[in-house]
Amino acid sequence: MTKDRIELRGLRAVGIHGALPEEQTRAQPFEVDLDVYLDLRAAGQSDDLTDTLDYGALAESVERIVTRERFQLLERLAERIADEVRRDKRVDATTVTVRKLRPPVAVDLASAAVTITRP
Repeated sequence: MTKDRIELRGLRAVGIHGALPEEQTRAQPFEVDLDVYLDLRAAGQSDDLTDTLDYGALAESVERIVTRERFQLLERLAERIADEVRRDKRVDATTVTVRKLRPPVAVDLASAAVTITRP
């Protein structure tokens, strides 16, 4: 796996994800961080967008998944995002963190998160 990576941090979107009944009917905010590992040498030499991943398009794909698809678990949401990132054959691996910014728990908790890494 290459050590080159593209990072997206703090992508926020509102979606309907959760295991509790009230979470399945009420939209809530989520935050996603991505690390996408791929060889960036060609882009570094050519200065051509076609030699790398378009992070704008990638961010739009992630936002679309969070806002338009529904899952009970953060684990499944993270896995779905990782699957989308890995559709590009140049990707060696990806790490996805999904945060629920208002978790429905009885304590003062800023967020709940899942992080996965997939080759």
